[in-house]
Amino acid sequence: MTQNMSATHNKPADLVLEGGGVKGIGLAGAVLELDAAGYVFKRVAGTSAGAIAAALIAALNAAEKPLSQLTDILGSVEYPKFMTKSHLRAAFGKLGDAEQLLLHMGLFDGDYLVDWLGSALRDIGITRFGDLRLHDPGADQTQTQSQRYSLVVHTADITRGRLVRLPWDYPVYGHPDIDNELIVDAVRASMSIPFFFDPVRLRAPDAVVDGVTYEGGTVTWVDGGMLSNFPVEVFDRADGVASRWPTIGIKLSAQQTLVPARGDVHNVIAEAVACLHTLLDNADRYYITADKAARTIFVDCFGLKATDFHLTVEDQQTLDANGHQAARDWLARPAEQVSV
Repeated sequence: MTQNMSATHNKPADLVLEGGGVKGIGLAGAVLELDAAGYVFKRVAGTSAGAIAAALIAALNAAEKPLSQLTDILGSVEYPKFMTKSHLRAAFGKLGDAEQLLLHMGLFDGDYLVDWLGSALRDIGITRFGDLRLHDPGADQTQTQSQRYSLVVHTADITRGRLVRLPWDYPVYGHPDIDNELIVDAVRASMSIPFFFDPVRLRAPDAVVDGVTYEGGTVTWVDGGMLSNFPVEVFDRADGVASRWPTIGIKLSAQQTLVPARGDVHNVIAEAVACLHTLLDNADRYYITADKAARTIFVDCFGLKATDFHLTVEDQQTLDANGHQAARDWLARPAEQVSV
């Protein structure tokens, strides 16, 4: 019998993982502490780096493999390769970053993520959302069949100006055959940091869902953190029935008790830079309300930026250790501080 199905794993929970680029290493340490404490994750949601970890966790659970494999899988990532370019793009390298942005809307193509994560999911034996379909009679009765999956990945549609939850929203984009959608494609959309990675462009035919008509056309998806970087409420029930188990969130920043002002924005360049930093660093700018903080593990990322892809081995080890420690601290809280 696998680790996750053993008698010691008897604490069901849903799990929500914040985005944060390279800081996502800290998620694994916290998740493994929860796993060791007996938690079994029924559903997992994430954004950007959180979507990567969420996909692996959901896949390992579906394949009934131990979550301890996360360590080796994430340890195989070669972070500088996120900043490599295809041979075709490299041929135009002399054009400079500005021209790359004009041609592709991103400095890097994101192919490494697809190659690496796609290979990891194939090794696990879980590649399509159909592998993650849930059959749960006790689920929220307001949920549609499109929402009966153990993984939810968040991306932002800047064409239609809306948050996209995959696989839930595939029918809205004229893709009703959810079971055959590739998990890695949804994750690739979720981690499309604006200007850094190429966005994902999808041809969406006309669609009618629940009486609402969605006009077809090409849509552009970018990093879900633009609209919802920490969707800890995603699994909250809406049918008036009490939750059967808690939702646990893991956030890639220390708990914020002060909201500082940024530097003065006095021209258009400063405005563009401030907008980008606000987007990429929103793990540090969100104030978490008390009710959400009670079900959130805060991992200290010691000032690392989401796009610090040249982080050292020592940085990686520190992130992992901080994740473990943050989860241990959360698990040791007094009972009166516990919230679902």
